[in-house]
Amino acid sequence: QVWQIRLDVHLLNHDGNITDAASVAGIVALCHFRRPDVSVQGEEVTVYTPEERDPVPLSIHHMPICVSFAFFHQGTYLLVDPTEREERVMDGLLVIAMNKHQEICTIQSSGVVMLLQDQILRCSKITAVKVAEITELIQKALENDQKARKEGRKFGFAESIPNQRITAFKMESAAVDTSDVEEQAGEIIAKADPPSEVFANPVLHTPGTAQIGEGIESSWGDLEESEKEEAAEEESESEAAAFEREKVETEDSSTLRETKSEPIVLSDSEEEEVVILEPQELPRKTR
Repeated sequence: QVWQIRLDVHLLNHDGNITDAASVAGIVALCHFRRPDVSVQGEEVTVYTPEERDPVPLSIHHMPICVSFAFFHQGTYLLVDPTEREERVMDGLLVIAMNKHQEICTIQSSGVVMLLQDQILRCSKITAVKVAEITELIQKALENDQKARKEGRKFGFAESIPNQRITAFKMESAAVDTSDVEEQAGEIIAKADPPSEVFANPVLHTPGTAQIGEGIESSWGDLEESEKEEAAEEESESEAAAFEREKVETEDSSTLRETKSEPIVLSDSEEEEVVILEPQELPRKTR
């Protein structure tokens, strides 16, 4: 049988570098935790209450502490423990976990920066110094907590809240000087390289198309060779059809003129009457 322990980290205030803060909080919580004392006699297991026996701490061999490094301008500048604003503009991040014996537990690199061997060695040396300082602070805080508990004094998380040592969801406002922002912007623009040729207005090559700068003329609206042949055939067919219609109309008009020159005589066999009609008076069906 074993004890099952789960560690949850809840963020009260975020101002950057959550990894380092969570690692310190997690290792301190595990060092501060006490489990009930247990005795085993044969197959009989006895778990003692805190009143019967003092709880015992966990067996922690070392304290791995994370130290984060932010890189700017492709690794030219190095910054330890970046804030939330600095994390927004950094090019890469390197996290090294180490104990006070200078044993590296893990290394994690992220971002778009390709780090060199010398940079990693420099970060590892800085990590060794920071881990030694943080481990000393952790051990001192644990000793003070244990001493306060033996003396019956209040100590710990609950006591820190009324003393305003924990600013949960609270940050003091800070004034930002913006008087020389325009001057700084002017200096940056002056030092920057001049821009390439700029076209203020778009160049219009073909109706309905536009592009910025000089380039290949757009071919929109131009017909392909096959489309041109089809258009020519359709045009010739339409001209032929128009010519045929004109020819038929001409023949009809000439026939009408010939018929109009002589009257048509119709006879009625029953009444023996002869009727003479002019061509314009004939019904269309008879004509």
